[in-house]
Amino acid sequence: MALYQLTEPRDLVAPTMIAAFDGWVDAGTAATTAAAQVAEGGDLVATFEGDLLFDYRARRPVLEIRDGRMSSLAWRELTIRHRRIGERDLLVLTGVEPDFRWREFCDAVLDIAGRLGVTQWISLGAIPAAVPHTRSVPIIGTESEPGLLRGNIQPGPEGLLRVPAAAISVLEMMMARSGTTALGYFAQVPHYVSGPYPVAALALLRTLERHVGVSIPAGPLEDEARQLGTHLDTLAKGDETTRAYVERLESMVDEERLPAGDELISEIERFLRETGSGGTPRP
Repeated sequence: MALYQLTEPRDLVAPTMIAAFDGWVDAGTAATTAAAQVAEGGDLVATFEGDLLFDYRARRPVLEIRDGRMSSLAWRELTIRHRRIGERDLLVLTGVEPDFRWREFCDAVLDIAGRLGVTQWISLGAIPAAVPHTRSVPIIGTESEPGLLRGNIQPGPEGLLRVPAAAISVLEMMMARSGTTALGYFAQVPHYVSGPYPVAALALLRTLERHVGVSIPAGPLEDEARQLGTHLDTLAKGDETTRAYVERLESMVDEERLPAGDELISEIERFLRETGSGGTPRP
């Protein structure tokens, strides 16, 4: 069974491949939400064979039952879509992070990138961090060589960060080693917020806009981000402990004290322990 099926689009001009997968490097589903917005309305270029890549016991298809009759199954997907915005050709690889065959999967993506003439790789991710929802979303970057990041985004975090690798990072490294320009933008999501965080998705989308030099429609993200911000403000004002904690985080940000690697590890560990609980801020 082939790992992927490819329909090669015509007349691609120096395409950029943008990638985001679900998983622990997608806090608040910010990265996959931003990537899906970029791909909105795009043409399907490649599909990957889920039977070879996914553990369906952990990622079960969604079953719809209508009036006692099983009507449909929605299977998890991993796809590449092509969208031309302005004069830029963008290829968006997004969906479920593979459970199996990471090396084969990476080889397949490199093969597709070579066949389509990809000149640049951009990872999108989101990580939990000690940041307040009341300030602009901090974004840090990775780059295969100095000077690739744009919009005053700095590479980080400072110091050594040793964590379990994500498939997105493996791909970024392999792209760089193949000679393709490779970089990544990673939003920092308040660790006390559970559930989707469209604020960070919007920040990633705007960062991507500045990098590729075209305007990308935000769809519903602006309204969703505004509504969530109002909701979080209300929750924080109603709880003294939460309000004090948010104020302390604000002071850290205002002093421009960025978290070091060991601090991020602590926040990631906390995030992994608490993922799936509640839907309100957790100080």
